[in-house]
Amino acid sequence: MPDRTVVGERLKKLRGSRTQGEVAEALGVTPMAVSQWENGQRMPSDDMKVKIAAYYKKTVMVIFFRD
Repeated sequence: MPDRTVVGERLKKLRGSRTQGEVAEALGVTPMAVSQWENGQRMPSDDMKVKIAAYYKKTVMVIFFRD
């Protein structure tokens, strides 16, 4: 699995022009959680990885596991 920093950069890129608040609302989490994922401070739970992948219309593998 890539490190949290790499995953965080991917998540930032996928978010694009959306705010962290918009993504958080869509996923049912706080903007702080989105910020922590994007800054590499935390990794989302497995269930949340599935929700994130569906939200961005990508696979969990592409976002969280490719090198």
